[in-house]
Amino acid sequence: MTVQKLYPAYKDYIWGGTRLVEKYAKQTEKRPCAESWEFSFHQDGFTRLENGKTLCESVTVKDLGKNTEDFPFFPTLAKFIDAKDNLSVQVHPSDEYALKHENSFGKTEMWYIVDADEGAGIYLGFNRDVTKEEFRRAIEENTLTDLLNFYEVKKGECYFIPSGTIHAIGKGCLIYEIQQNSNLTYRVYDFGRVGADGKPRQLHIEQALKVTDLKKFTPQSWRASKYFTARKESIQNERTFQTDGSTFQCVTCVQGEGVIEGQALRAGESYFVPASYGAFSLQGNMEVIMTEVRKYYIGIDLGGTFIKGGIVDDLGNILVSDKVPTETEKGSERVSQNIVSLCKTLLHASGMQVSDMQGIGMGVPGTIDGKEGVVVYANNLKWENFALGKKVEALLGLPVKLANDANVAALGETKFGCGKDYNDTVLITLGTGVGGGIVIGGKLFEGNHGAGAELGHSVICAFGEPCTCGRAGCLEAYASATALIRDTKRAMESNKASKMWEIGSLDFVTGKTAFDYKDTDESAKTVVENYIKMLGVGLTNIANEFRPEAIMLGGGVCAQGDNLVKPLQAFLDKEIYAGDKGPRVKILTATLGNNAGILGAAALLMK
Repeated sequence: MTVQKLYPAYKDYIWGGTRLVEKYAKQTEKRPCAESWEFSFHQDGFTRLENGKTLCESVTVKDLGKNTEDFPFFPTLAKFIDAKDNLSVQVHPSDEYALKHENSFGKTEMWYIVDADEGAGIYLGFNRDVTKEEFRRAIEENTLTDLLNFYEVKKGECYFIPSGTIHAIGKGCLIYEIQQNSNLTYRVYDFGRVGADGKPRQLHIEQALKVTDLKKFTPQSWRASKYFTARKESIQNERTFQTDGSTFQCVTCVQGEGVIEGQALRAGESYFVPASYGAFSLQGNMEVIMTEVRKYYIGIDLGGTFIKGGIVDDLGNILVSDKVPTETEKGSERVSQNIVSLCKTLLHASGMQVSDMQGIGMGVPGTIDGKEGVVVYANNLKWENFALGKKVEALLGLPVKLANDANVAALGETKFGCGKDYNDTVLITLGTGVGGGIVIGGKLFEGNHGAGAELGHSVICAFGEPCTCGRAGCLEAYASATALIRDTKRAMESNKASKMWEIGSLDFVTGKTAFDYKDTDESAKTVVENYIKMLGVGLTNIANEFRPEAIMLGGGVCAQGDNLVKPLQAFLDKEIYAGDKGPRVKILTATLGNNAGILGAAALLMK
């Protein structure tokens, strides 16, 4: 399918105006023209194409994208709303309630303010905590609006309305609404209005009392749920966008005019871009709302001191992030509670709900049985055989996937960082120790019971320097930052004339000291050359064993950049089996930093 102009379904509700016809030249005989359903698969108003067929019957699964495949119904609906008069005060139920009682889905929505008269506004949520009895009494006494927040709105603002939030669009507002694909509404107050038949319109008070959130409401401008994600883009001259097979794009012009793929796009018009279309261009001077369906995950990086976490979309964007103390000394139950608390904080900050998440991925130090979600052994957490996955899943109600933290970082860098152009990679982290992770065919290689891959504990010098693991001659004993500091101190002690003594004393030696002086001091130069040689031997072994497309280096030592990578690449190119007759292995520097753990953890759940 190509990019298609959309022809809306129209609604003539009694509170509507005429701006959609007069300002946006909507082609309809309906007066008033209250709503224009720009992008709808709903039976109450299908969007059509130029050939007269509905969009619903014309698109394929490939056109909609893989992110919509898991839904039992198409998830998204978008429409313009012109309120000449106040809409009813209403509430939409959650999926859980609606499916049980209405054989329908609930409704979460967002409003983009396209235009607003002076003083126009919206009612949104209670202005304080109320009881069910207060709610009922206010309805009966026609004082409900006294309990509601009223926000004067301005063009360009955005408001997010989760299911269960009482609300109403006020007169004088022109809104672009993006919502869950549902037309289920519980009307609780209608300003004494009567319908076309001269009778008061039906109210749904008892249902509303059961589903309305009675707590004080805090407005959110968040523009995402599992049913839709929306963003505003300003087009000046020309911009190119890309679909990647994951999701369609619905492009709606809310101001100005331009061209989309050679077709005119004016304010009030919408186009459908298939998920499989690829690159498409927008030209002109306009503002557009782009609607799609993304997937969301919680990524947790569990450390000995802090638990870091974030909500991540399927493109690798971290939407919100935070951290809390681990409190290892208070036991595994407390740590589990802290993880759950962090997840709830992230959800609150994003305006999203547990049901919007695909699951929770966690990177955990130690030996992990990922299949069972068990931390088999984690020395710094003092855990043995702790079923962390099942514990968090029971507390939060989301599926949980665990993996070793170094493995998770490897997956993060491969999927979203320096290795995103490769399918077969190895990550080596050069820190206090030397960690590692292996990705094969885009999938994490975890080894027997998730215990792989301890690449830092492969021996590169038989009976060499002692290693913390109990063996001697391991890569970690030569290539860690700890080893680099040790060798720098040894060099300084052996040469009292070394310029490295300018730092003052051995107490000030760091992993960068030898690199800082390598061009002016022979002892420093020797330390750096030996370090690169020993690390090069380890990387060559890894390259020969796995022949990845790339080896990614992370950790503080990598701050040396080309001073480290260029000589390592030259060493590897020379020493690798078959030399230039075999495939080249690229050495890269990790780019995600501290976010690698969060992104990699989230990626554990991505298909």
